[in-house]
Amino acid sequence: MTNDKTIEILKAIAARIEEQKDYLTELDNEIADGDHGVNMAKGFNAVVTKLDSMAGKDIGSLLKTTGMTLVSTVGGSAGPLYGTAFMKAGAVLKDKMEIGSQELVQALEAAIGGIKMRGKATTGEKTMLDAICPAYDAMKAAVDAGEDMKSAVARAVEAARAGVEYTKTIKATKGRASYIGDRSIGHQDPGATSALYMLEVLLEQI
Repeated sequence: MTNDKTIEILKAIAARIEEQKDYLTELDNEIADGDHGVNMAKGFNAVVTKLDSMAGKDIGSLLKTTGMTLVSTVGGSAGPLYGTAFMKAGAVLKDKMEIGSQELVQALEAAIGGIKMRGKATTGEKTMLDAICPAYDAMKAAVDAGEDMKSAVARAVEAARAGVEYTKTIKATKGRASYIGDRSIGHQDPGATSALYMLEVLLEQI
């Protein structure tokens, strides 16, 4: 995966979030502030405005800029969480113009570390981690078994989809959704859903 392809992927993520912003907002409305879709779309639209001027930059710089832009433009908890995730991934991929499967796994591991650190969260709390962590485990297992990047990401998407479904069955114990306690059961987590969209776009683009 090259730096040019990374720009294409980030633009495609922005397009998917924009397309799904009403649905994400609807999900968020059921258990929290109802602003996840609008905020995420605003953030990624801001990212897109910066990408064309970054042609020729290394992948680490692209992800770092994405992260910093999300932190500064996305409201609620999603901005700091996704922003930190992209910045941590960018730090791992510093100066790289092209990456393979192993680097992608390392970047996702760093992103998860950033989310856990910033959100003081772990799996089973009805957050984006319930999609991203199973996706990482599936991707790493596939790469370790010698599968190519496309196959590894396909397994990650499958695991993330299962993770999103899992969020419907559990009570939120982190973030705004935790305020409604047991009433959050039966609702799909919007953060896990937006994470799934990003992975789906990655799969479509590579």
